[in-house]
Amino acid sequence: MAYNKNDRNGNRDDKGDSPMKRRNTRRRKKVCAFCADKNHTGIDYKDVNKLKRYVSERGKILPRRITGNCAKHQRALTVAIKRARHIALMPYTLD
Repeated sequence: MAYNKNDRNGNRDDKGDSPMKRRNTRRRKKVCAFCADKNHTGIDYKDVNKLKRYVSERGKILPRRITGNCAKHQRALTVAIKRARHIALMPYTLD
C-alpha cells in the first residue's frame, strides 16, 4: 500500500501548532574580525593564541559561517594554521 510522506504522522500543517514555534527573528551578520580591526598587522602563523580561536576543540579549522571571517582572511587563516601545524606550533588533533 502506498502512502504519502506528509501524511505518515499527520498533516504537515499540524507542525505549526507545536508549543515550540520558531520565531522569525533575523540574525545579525557576523563581521570579519580582521577587517573590523583597523590596525591589525596581518595573520601570523607564529601567533598561536590568535589562531587557536579559529580551531575547534577537536582540532579542525572552523568554517566561515561559524567564525564570520571574509573569504580573503579565511584563506590566510587556513594557511597560517597549516603552517603552524607543520612546524609543530599547533597540534593536528586535540584529545
